[in-house]
Amino acid sequence: MKQMTVIRSIAFMLAGALVLAGADLPEMKVFKTSTCGCCSKWVEHVKASGFTVTVQDVPGTAAYRLQYGVPNNLQSCHTAVVGGYAIEGHVPVREIKRLLKERPKVKGLAVPGMPAGSPGMEGSRSDAYSVIAFDAAGHGSVYQKYAGSRD
Repeated sequence: MKQMTVIRSIAFMLAGALVLAGADLPEMKVFKTSTCGCCSKWVEHVKASGFTVTVQDVPGTAAYRLQYGVPNNLQSCHTAVVGGYAIEGHVPVREIKRLLKERPKVKGLAVPGMPAGSPGMEGSRSDAYSVIAFDAAGHGSVYQKYAGSRD
């Protein structure tokens, strides 16, 4: 009986730690088309990391990219906003959390296109890609590189 009490106590502590970890994360809003399966997979990647996500299916995402200052050369298939930043495409949660922690003076992050192996684009192949930080003037710089692994 005592062992069950200890197990329950540990379970409650772990659950509380997970809730607190997610409580520090701002809500994310994602704009995507209803037919894009990889966008839905990316949303699941974000949710699994503790973010609360509101998804808005839209006919197209161009207006949202424009509204949130995403440069045309960095476009992808979905646009998100979180903590005052724009997130374009298949940006890994690790970089979103880093962005929210460091709070650099950028407009947002983007993974242009839909590179194989990026979150939501997992499969048998993983290509190298970069996460690009962009400013209000549309200038971009590499925020993080992912090497990928070609089979």
